[in-house]
Amino acid sequence: MTAPTREELESFTGEIITPGSPDYRKAARTALAFAEPALILRPVDVEDVQRAVRFAAASDLPVAVRGGGHSAAGLSTVDGGIVIDLAGLGTVDVLDGRRVRVGGGAVWRQVVDALTPHALVISSGDTADVGVGGLTLSGGIGWLVRRHGLTLDHLRAVELVTADGAVLRVDEDEHAELFWALRGGGGAFGIVTAFEFEAQPARLFTRASLTFAADQAARVVPAWTRYMRTAPQEISSTMVLSNPFAGGVDAPIELTFVRCDAGALDDALAAVGASAAPLTQDVGQLPYAELLHDGNELPEGLRVALRSGFVASDSADAAAEAVARIAASDQPASIVLHSLGGAYGEVSAEATAFAHRGAELMVSTFAAAPDAAYEGLRARMDGVWQVLQPLTHGAYANSLDGTSADAVASVYPESTRRRLAALKDAYDPSDLFSRTFAPSPMPAR
Repeated sequence: MTAPTREELESFTGEIITPGSPDYRKAARTALAFAEPALILRPVDVEDVQRAVRFAAASDLPVAVRGGGHSAAGLSTVDGGIVIDLAGLGTVDVLDGRRVRVGGGAVWRQVVDALTPHALVISSGDTADVGVGGLTLSGGIGWLVRRHGLTLDHLRAVELVTADGAVLRVDEDEHAELFWALRGGGGAFGIVTAFEFEAQPARLFTRASLTFAADQAARVVPAWTRYMRTAPQEISSTMVLSNPFAGGVDAPIELTFVRCDAGALDDALAAVGASAAPLTQDVGQLPYAELLHDGNELPEGLRVALRSGFVASDSADAAAEAVARIAASDQPASIVLHSLGGAYGEVSAEATAFAHRGAELMVSTFAAAPDAAYEGLRARMDGVWQVLQPLTHGAYANSLDGTSADAVASVYPESTRRRLAALKDAYDPSDLFSRTFAPSPMPAR
């Protein structure tokens, strides 16, 4: 493909990056994946996005849309195709009351910085550099999930550029079925150039960070699971075991509680402390911005192996015991447990395209390896999931590397998949936005 002219891009005013551009290598890669696109387009406004979409549709090349670029499956870049990079659409505006308009290319650090002076917060993930778009469109599990639900539960409207270049306002009243799909169905139906959220009032949060000796997992994991089952919904929590970057099987268990106000965490600390004495314990009050950690960029030459699954209440105790056993075994992955329930589970499974509302826990495994060792890593990870699979269901699109067909298929229950496929047929029948976990258009009859 030769470098496009400005005329071919219909007066595109943003940046055009080709393999010959000085910053191509940096622009081509994402935080967790590497590829060699034929062209990278960085629009500066919604009209530019329309031009980019029309050009991409006419080019007959594969298209990737990039928000923050943290897709472990590499969905925000593509070999030999066109990347539409939304980094230039990163503005955050506080509107009337608690309504907030966020550009489709913003990352959470920008949102938090804009909302902090207003004492407002939107439930996000746990990483400041992750894109608002990818996280929101597929879910959004983070420190407020039990108090305020998923990120997508805060969503009230979007501005969307469809595959034919049209601009739609989508909400509960206009294109309501499409609004259902955008809350969990990923980027399969167009490019969101702006999100409108309803933020929540918030000032200080209470956080407790604890570590335990790795050999105490059989005590700590079940005790934590039992406590979080009936914990106040103001409290969210995660646990990390067998972190390969901190000693693997000997790595300390890392446990974090976050309370969505300045209240105490005494009951939580007592519940897990009764199971084992912590090695370290730090408790304090802090603003939301300090709850989020910086994102890491994967060194070139490494590939990510990432899988996830949800755990129902009737499997949670067995899953806790299984995780403790796996963490003590010779396996390659960091195991992360997220406690769910509370506001997360108060939304009907049919209300949005994110359907796994009945889960008590989410478990995910993360590891990285050089290209030459990647298949071996995947085989070992498959061994971990042979144990976990009978105790889990579904998968979280934001915690998948895209290499397991079974895991990808389980992102959506069958009824949700059929509904999404019908909408895909209506809004993107040519499958221009194919780099998602959502189903393709229905076959021609």
